[in-house]
Amino acid sequence: MDKHAFVTGGGSGIGLAIAKALAGAGWRVTIAGRGEARLREAAATVSGAQIRPFDVTDKSAVNSAVDAAAELSGPVVLLVNNAGSVISAPFEKTDPAAWRAMLDVHLLGAVHCTQAVLPGMRARGWGRIVNIASTAGLIGYRNFSAYVAAKHALVGLTKTLALEVAKSGITVNAVCPGYVDTDIISSAVRRISEKTQRAPAEALATFTAVNPQGRLVRPEEVAGAVVWLASDEAAAVNGIALPIDGGEVA
Repeated sequence: MDKHAFVTGGGSGIGLAIAKALAGAGWRVTIAGRGEARLREAAATVSGAQIRPFDVTDKSAVNSAVDAAAELSGPVVLLVNNAGSVISAPFEKTDPAAWRAMLDVHLLGAVHCTQAVLPGMRARGWGRIVNIASTAGLIGYRNFSAYVAAKHALVGLTKTLALEVAKSGITVNAVCPGYVDTDIISSAVRRISEKTQRAPAEALATFTAVNPQGRLVRPEEVAGAVVWLASDEAAAVNGIALPIDGGEVA
């Protein structure tokens, strides 16, 4: 079987860790994202990776990118829907543009990419789709209503599609990390520290305190779950939303 994985949001953080782990496990990897320069830097650290710069909210661009990637590296048999962003605001200050932005990238972005690869997976009788959701797809967080709603929608999509493709050799699962040690968290810690005049360690505790293990999740831990879900050994795992959070949602 051709092992070609297509990872959106692969230029940094969790997506890049997933791309590296898959390449290490013998997959040919396409890294997708909006910024070509960042993708080129990322691809230099992933053995044999190709890049496809595009916006997942643009369905036509998604279809073109998937077709071009398949021509170069073979049919996509593993899709990792990781592209995303975060908007934080109290519900009453979350405007329609914020709602559209969150739903467009987290839900419709995954829909566009999945629709682009699913027919080929059905034809081959094998495929893996892994949606990178969040603990925000399982529980609520104050001041993140649009993000939380979008991630819950992604988990709902995961469960529904898993049932529809269950007899076709395709599995659909979600991975739900808690706070992960990425540049997003580092930037948030700096902002909190500057705004509140608290030491960085105290600001970091804002995020680590919700994890019963008292730490941030490592990107490589999320990546390891994706590699397993993509394997033949996980063929009976379908429709789950797997928390990787030190027990936060237990």
